[in-house]
Amino acid sequence: MNMGNGSGRRQRLELTWIGKDERPRLEPRILLPVAEQSYARGKPGDGGIHDNILIQGDNLLALKSLEQQFAGKVKCVYIDPPYNTGSAFEQYDDGLEHSIWLSLMRDRLELLHRLLSDDGAIWVSIDDNEGHYLKVMMDEVFGRRNFVATVIWQKIHARNNTAVHFSADHDFKLVYSKNIDSWKRNKVSRTAESDAEFWNPDNDPRGLWRRSDLTAAKPYSDGHYEVTGPHGDVFSPRANRYWSLSRASFKALQDDNRLWWGRSGRTFPFRKRFQSELGDLVPTTIWSNEEVGDNRAAKQESAELFGRDAIFATPKPERLLERIIAISTDPGDIVLDSFAGSGTTGAVAHKMGRRWIMVELGDHAHTHIVPRLKKVIDRQDLGGVTEATGWKGGGGFRTYRLAPSLIETDQFGQKIISKQYNASMLAEAMCKHMGFTYDPSQDQALYWQQGHSSERDFIFVTTQSLTHDTLKSLSLEVGEDRTLLVCCKAFRARLSDFPNLTVKKIPQAVLDNCEWGRDDYSLNIAKPPEGEADATDDGSDDDGNGGEATPRRRGRATRSAEPAAEAEAAPVKKAPLKMDGTTRVPKVSRSPAPLAAKTAVTTKKASKAPRKSAKSEKSKGSRKTKSAPRAATPKAKLRRAVDNRQGRLL
Repeated sequence: MNMGNGSGRRQRLELTWIGKDERPRLEPRILLPVAEQSYARGKPGDGGIHDNILIQGDNLLALKSLEQQFAGKVKCVYIDPPYNTGSAFEQYDDGLEHSIWLSLMRDRLELLHRLLSDDGAIWVSIDDNEGHYLKVMMDEVFGRRNFVATVIWQKIHARNNTAVHFSADHDFKLVYSKNIDSWKRNKVSRTAESDAEFWNPDNDPRGLWRRSDLTAAKPYSDGHYEVTGPHGDVFSPRANRYWSLSRASFKALQDDNRLWWGRSGRTFPFRKRFQSELGDLVPTTIWSNEEVGDNRAAKQESAELFGRDAIFATPKPERLLERIIAISTDPGDIVLDSFAGSGTTGAVAHKMGRRWIMVELGDHAHTHIVPRLKKVIDRQDLGGVTEATGWKGGGGFRTYRLAPSLIETDQFGQKIISKQYNASMLAEAMCKHMGFTYDPSQDQALYWQQGHSSERDFIFVTTQSLTHDTLKSLSLEVGEDRTLLVCCKAFRARLSDFPNLTVKKIPQAVLDNCEWGRDDYSLNIAKPPEGEADATDDGSDDDGNGGEATPRRRGRATRSAEPAAEAEAAPVKKAPLKMDGTTRVPKVSRSPAPLAAKTAVTTKKASKAPRKSAKSEKSKGSRKTKSAPRAATPKAKLRRAVDNRQGRLL
């Protein structure tokens, strides 16, 4: 909603918070395979190792790393983030100050929005602590018209009679589509309870049926008429009610024996709806624990998988995820969970024949998720929805970790390519930064085809310094009908001679793209004392299954002065790295590496000067007159001029 404010500026209705306008400049990291944590049975393309992905690392960086390959391809996102309740768990610390929590969620939701397909949907698990703030924020990120529903899940089956005000028995699932006009939900399977009212007292050969009202409260143009029963009785709707179908439609139902006049044939008519024709059910917004399980059922499943001593603190029941995935996807679709927890989403998606991507920051990526998925693949997990889905085992997954930052700072303050990157890692990273798909040619003669942005546009990355002759030879190989982006350490050439080449220096070409060297966007952890956590935990299991940490706990301050100051201090926030050219050490740090080495030697020689102090005193006056010209020698200016000339060629 927009409105004027008297000053000519346009305003909109929105949720605001401290730090809302501060957005991280994320580095698109590459993913490094972890072979020992990967597992598969089967061949690529059959739901095996090439179809499912588990990433251990910061989930914001992981989502950014997925953006190029999976943008617009994910059919269903389910996340169970920290609820900001102030309760601490073994795996997570879950008490973020409101503004920080909102920023944490907004940054991730925007990336998830880009990953969703146009006909996809996102489900976010939340409780009352931040649920209403989250709803308004998601209206802003996804668009208010794309809101689908708020599902209420009964997470606890028994009343908490020690609760101060109310026994909190439910959580919410906020459901948003990427595009409400494109999203189509599936129906849910029928249950014994839903079919309990079907019968067949007249032995209709079409099978079981149930009664359906033939009247409606809203007026209908042909809703006022009388009908005659089998024994001549005349019927019409009671006051303020109308027939819900026309005379002709009523006559057609009567001729097809689809009306029920009661056992005597003299009661008000109802329509017969046959079970075989109704199909599955439209999902409702209230899900009971009997339908989809609750926290107790989830912990029983966790105990069966990991043992009583390694139960995950906040699992979700498999039946709950089965319903969400069944409503939102079809076999073969991609399901994503960036707060994977103990891996329930991936396990259920795997059993249902969906592809999945999971991201988890904590160590339980390999202590819980990997062992669980191996059991699913080998069909050693017989609990949960294994029988309901008819799962027989198979498939696989690949585990990845995030690569280190591409850029690091050397001992002279220069930004350089990280020493942890080999040639292939550098080529893949530059493809991400330049918008190319990493796809190195297997033909050695086409060594320069390391990635492509189209069928005729390629990228070549090298740490060498290229001469005019080298670029000329490369230009001839590329040919007139193709183009090539060359990323190299340095070059000496007239680029106008090569119209099919674009040459850029690295790392200079990417220095301003993002912030470098930051591996953790999960906020600093300030875990509360165990006694304080126990005092606030009511045992209701109402917290999220996410992996993000918390900076501090909200609560009553202690009487001592120092702890009180700590409790009220503002959250510490890391300052972003300054990567623009104006903040680097200007002249010395911009010199080439040989100059830096020479400067170090000169400094070493200068350290011997005190031994000649007596001699230096005698020639003090003459040395002063010569020192000024030495400070800026023509040779130094010449070297900088050469460097600047190469930079202009870029």
